[in-house]
Amino acid sequence: MIPIIMSGGTGSRLWPLSRQLNPKQFLPLADDSMSMLQSTITRLSGLDTELPRLICNEEHRFLAAEQLRKLGMEGAQILLEPAGRNTAPAVALAALQACEGGNDPVLLILAADHLVEDQAAFHHSINSALPYAEAGKLVNFGVVPTHPETGYGYIQKGPPDGDSGGYQVKRFVEKPDLKTAKDYINSGDFFWNSGMFMFRASRYLEELGKFRPDILEACRTAVAHCEQDMHFIRVDAAAFMACPSDSIDYAVMERTTDAIMVPLDAGWSDIGSWSALWDVSEKDSSGNVFKGDVISHDSRNNYVHADHRLVATVGLEDLVIVETKDAVLVAHRSQAQEVKRIVDKLKLDGRGEHLNHREVYRPWGVYDSIDNGQRYQVKRITVKPGAKLSVQMHHHRAEHWIVVSGTARVTNGEETYMVTENQSTYIPIGQVHSLENPGIIPLELIEVQSGSYLGEDDIVRFADNYGRVSNNEKASVA
Repeated sequence: MIPIIMSGGTGSRLWPLSRQLNPKQFLPLADDSMSMLQSTITRLSGLDTELPRLICNEEHRFLAAEQLRKLGMEGAQILLEPAGRNTAPAVALAALQACEGGNDPVLLILAADHLVEDQAAFHHSINSALPYAEAGKLVNFGVVPTHPETGYGYIQKGPPDGDSGGYQVKRFVEKPDLKTAKDYINSGDFFWNSGMFMFRASRYLEELGKFRPDILEACRTAVAHCEQDMHFIRVDAAAFMACPSDSIDYAVMERTTDAIMVPLDAGWSDIGSWSALWDVSEKDSSGNVFKGDVISHDSRNNYVHADHRLVATVGLEDLVIVETKDAVLVAHRSQAQEVKRIVDKLKLDGRGEHLNHREVYRPWGVYDSIDNGQRYQVKRITVKPGAKLSVQMHHHRAEHWIVVSGTARVTNGEETYMVTENQSTYIPIGQVHSLENPGIIPLELIEVQSGSYLGEDDIVRFADNYGRVSNNEKASVA
């Protein structure tokens, strides 16, 4: 059995913590010690599986690789999507890859951003589903509902199928209104659609070819021309971009006659909003959930996340307050789903707060844009031991580097030299240069940029250790 973990999406309802380039699956939301993706991988421990395989967006590749590295799973495959095309094409890519060499494994399809509180119950449902998948059925895990929820789709169970605990699927239904959701719960026949699946790779491809041959053909072409790039597998971008977008549910599960629903009663949540995170978090005696430096007086049933500063509340009730370096969200918990409207407005206005945090992660380390003006920008840069930024130049800006701690090896035109603590160097406009950390401790430095244009796309790369850009192309620093 091969776990296929879908790690796409931007988690816009969890803004301002979740951003397009650093979405919720890479954040420690439900567990302070690991991200949602790492928790998803960790809960597989104890199951008889191969290394998990990730499907993620091109722009998240280094985040995914770094989080796998921290789990000691550098050997796990990361399949890159050039653009999001929903779950049916994503899983088709993974299934086609898995079938290479005449193999036909069982695939366990998981989302990277779900919470499962009871690992033993989760394993029980997985093991119950395995005989169905081995027999050629397509299994959908139906979550035993705990309340009438209008934010999930539902599965209505049919009669039992054999003695492994599964049921035939009577029908799938869309997100209901509250009255309908209550009727579903009272009937005892409806389960939340978890978006988790299990099936043989060949059976999924067979059913996809029956109902959506256009998707299958586009994915076959994309995989036929894939390339290995470091930790990553890159499919043919043009072929995949031409693929129609559709979900597994619409493309296959709602049409196949071989669908089976296996119940899952394991404290599941998709953490789709701040109110959902409040629901599953440990609360104080006043019903508050506090993360970070928070002082409260006469406040009840709030979710407050202080990322970098003290947040104080007085006389507040049923609110969500989230503070980051560059944005603060204040919302009523009952309206938490509407946070997406703020993200839409940020995009419409051409702002950048939906895209990334002030602190930006790169394969070589991290930088924090601590100040900026019309013709200058100041960054705090951390370079990991042994890491090196690309050999590059800028058309419109000069850079001053001041080393705070560690040692930098600087290439500045034809010269290469060391810069140590309390020393500085200057990179003129148009000068080919690079920066690396030859030491065994992190390199910390302050970079002051000055010039007529300070955008991140003013980079021409001549060499790069991370396969990002070559042949003197001008591109962003993704």
